[in-house]
Amino acid sequence: MTVLVCSDLDRTLIYSAAAFALDGPDETMPRLLCVEFYQGAPLSYMTETAARTLETLATAATFVPTTTRTPEQYRRVNLLEKPAGYAITANGGHLLVDGEDDPEWAASVRARVADGCAPLADVQEHLVRISGEFVLKRRSASDLFAYTVVDRAALPAGWVEDLTGWCAERGWRTSLQGRKVYCLPTGLTKAAAAAEVARRAGAPTMLAAGDSLLDIELLEAADLSIRPAHGELHDTGWTSPATAVTAARGITAGQEIAAWLLERATAP
Repeated sequence: MTVLVCSDLDRTLIYSAAAFALDGPDETMPRLLCVEFYQGAPLSYMTETAARTLETLATAATFVPTTTRTPEQYRRVNLLEKPAGYAITANGGHLLVDGEDDPEWAASVRARVADGCAPLADVQEHLVRISGEFVLKRRSASDLFAYTVVDRAALPAGWVEDLTGWCAERGWRTSLQGRKVYCLPTGLTKAAAAAEVARRAGAPTMLAAGDSLLDIELLEAADLSIRPAHGELHDTGWTSPATAVTAARGITAGQEIAAWLLERATAP
């Protein structure tokens, strides 16, 4: 029986140095593996133990990286033997099959999100209007959604909440992850893409992992799921009966998540 395993990447399986949350003495630090370089510099890591566990998981189940990263950002991550298999990128806006974008899926997503929500241009214009010096960058992703990079220390009180309310009235939602504030149409979900992969792979069982509000539908769609004891979901206290929570925080939570997924993917 095929088991589908869909996992978010950033702050779930892979971590920047700022998100390590390692507090012990150097001799207790886990051995780390760099899995992403950007502009010639190391950017994202996982523990070596987590990497080995993930390799075993990928042979035991249909493992699908499931990320809000664009396809281009995802391809920077050296995870397993890409481009084989499936990957969900742009929060479900793109489905990669053996490294190639599935154009029919991308077209169907665009048709779906165009129905019932304000256009991306309206959101981008609003972000320009409400931006201050605390907004360091404004970007769009795959012509599907927008995000800003902010200075968290200088972020005005209530700014994200006000943006969330404005977006909700127009069929959009927000998510604050690290230094990024995302604005996405409500119809753009990882869960919809995961359901398509499950259909294609003939997988009756799904496991999932994620740390942000954008992962809720995916975690709820899975038979069993797990989230780390950090991140947006943890900060808001979100939980569900089928969702476990790690004991660890930071990069060691990623290691715990990989082991949890492998144990349940291979359970009798």
